[in-house]
Amino acid sequence: SNQQRPGNVLDGGLATHVTVPATGLSAVGNLPPEYELADLAVIADAVTTPLQAVRRAGVSEGDLVVVVGTGGVGGYAVQVAAASGATVLAVDIEDAHLDPLLDHGAAGTINAFDLSVRDVRARVRELAESFGLANTGWKIFECSGTTAGQETAYGLLGPAATLAVVGFTREKVSIRLSNLMAFDATAFGSWGCPPELYPEAIELVTSGKVKLLPFTRKVPMSDLLAVLEEARGRSEPRRIILVP
Repeated sequence: SNQQRPGNVLDGGLATHVTVPATGLSAVGNLPPEYELADLAVIADAVTTPLQAVRRAGVSEGDLVVVVGTGGVGGYAVQVAAASGATVLAVDIEDAHLDPLLDHGAAGTINAFDLSVRDVRARVRELAESFGLANTGWKIFECSGTTAGQETAYGLLGPAATLAVVGFTREKVSIRLSNLMAFDATAFGSWGCPPELYPEAIELVTSGKVKLLPFTRKVPMSDLLAVLEEARGRSEPRRIILVP
């Protein structure tokens, strides 16, 4: 659980070795030959977090899912939703985050850098119609953790829509709360993932339904300072795995 995750509450997020509680540990079996165990490190956060949100939203065959913010967590939200049978649209402001997803779960992408919320909504509507899907009941996942992303995701609410807030920011956003009532919509926040879902997350990866390797890069712990500089400059779209 989040309360037991090294680097979140417990010390040791950047340590070479750390003792952790046994609760939440899951066995890994049937590891594909192209994977090393270290490659699966991102499952415990980047895959399980959107898995919890996707399951809570009840994503299933025939749904239209829109993921706003397709960095580390959002990119896997796209894959998990697609593996659940949904048609998925990915929204971000960087092509480096969007383009790889066309081969990994996204039926379409929208670069929202110069677009208003109204423009993004119109584009989602166009794509939904092109796929023969209704303009009602959309399932929207806010994974950017930015004010612009959260306002965009909320602005996509329509009849019977569901909004899952997965990203986090301390900044306030400006929304018309009455849209929830007017559209008979649902909004909820999703933080982390219960350990009960960890085996399912592992199976999604080992079965090949969710791909990790195109979106990760292993780096020796000795290169930590360079990695932190890359993170500050947002020069690496892949998620870094530090290897002792």
